[in-house]
Amino acid sequence: MLTRLKAKSERNLAKQICKVVLDHFEKQYSKELGDAWNTVRDVLISPACWQYAVLLNRFNYSFELEKNLHLKGYHTLSQGSLPYHPKSMQCYLSRTPDRMPSERHQIGNLKKYYLLNAASLLPVLALELRDGEKVLDLCAAPGGKSVALLQCADPGYLHCNEYDGLRFRWLKQTLESFIPQPLIDVIKVSELDGRDLGDAQPGTFDKVLVDAPCSNDRSWLFSSDSQKAACRISQRRNLPVLQIELLSHTQRERERERQRRRQREKQAPCTGSPTWDSIPGLQDRSLGQRQAPNHCATQGSLHSYLNQNVNYSEADTSVRPGYQLINLQNQ
Repeated sequence: MLTRLKAKSERNLAKQICKVVLDHFEKQYSKELGDAWNTVRDVLISPACWQYAVLLNRFNYSFELEKNLHLKGYHTLSQGSLPYHPKSMQCYLSRTPDRMPSERHQIGNLKKYYLLNAASLLPVLALELRDGEKVLDLCAAPGGKSVALLQCADPGYLHCNEYDGLRFRWLKQTLESFIPQPLIDVIKVSELDGRDLGDAQPGTFDKVLVDAPCSNDRSWLFSSDSQKAACRISQRRNLPVLQIELLSHTQRERERERQRRRQREKQAPCTGSPTWDSIPGLQDRSLGQRQAPNHCATQGSLHSYLNQNVNYSEADTSVRPGYQLINLQNQ
C-alpha cells in the first residue's frame, strides 16, 4: 500500500519538489539519521502517505460527522495510553493514509473540525491544562494548539502570541473559525516578541506552551521558489539560538510560578463558591442549573458562555463536547 501511494505521489509531485532543499536534506539528515534517513525520506517526499488527524470542535459538535468518521474506519486517539487525555477532546485517526477535506473559513460560521498531525497534540496533552489555569501559547500560529487547548479544558485566561505579522493574521482567522465570539472577545491575541513577553507580564501565567519556530522542512521541500528556499536554508541555521532564547523565557516564567505556589501555600485556602452569572439559556433538560467550580473569584472574571447549538440523537449518551462552560479571566 505504502509503495503504491509513494509511486503515485512521486509521479504527481515530482516537479514540485525543490531540488535545492532535497539536496540539503540528503547531506544533513543522512549524517544525522544514518540508515533511518531512507525511510524518513520516502515519507517526506510522499504527501499521500502523511497522516492527518481530525480534531473535533466541541463548540460546533456534529454527531453526523463523528458517525461518518466511524463509518470510514477512523478511530479515536487512544486515551488509555496517555497519562492525560480529557474526554472533551475528541481526536480521530485513520488506519490508512487519508485526509479529510479542509473546511473553508466563513465569517460567522464555526468549523466542525481541525486537521493536524496527531503528534502536534502531544505538547498540548503534556501541558495537562486544568480548568481555571492561566496559560500562554507563546508561538501560537497558525492556531491549532490554541484550539486544542480549548478542547481540553476551560482556562481562566488564554493569551495567544505570534510575532510574525503574516502568521499573526492566520492565527486570528483560525481562532475566529473555531471559537465562539463571546470567547474570542476575552482571549488575548498579541503580536509581541516572545523573548520579551515574560518580562512584560511577570508572574501572570500558570503554564506556558512553547512550540518554538522550527525549520518546517516538510513545507520548504515543496517550495516553488528555489531562491527563497535557499535563503530559508541559510536562515534556519539561526533557529537554535532563537529556540534557546524562547525556552529561557519559559524557564524564567516557570520559576516565577514556583515562587507564586510557595506563596499561596503560606496563605489560607479560599472557601468561596461563586455561581455562574444569570444568563438566559444556561439550563437544559439533562444538565440543569450550572455552577462554577469552587475557586476564588478574581476581578475581571467573565462567566459567559454555554454552547447549546448542538443536536444529539436520543441514543447518544456519551460525552457531550458541545455543552461546556468557559470561565475566562479578562485582563
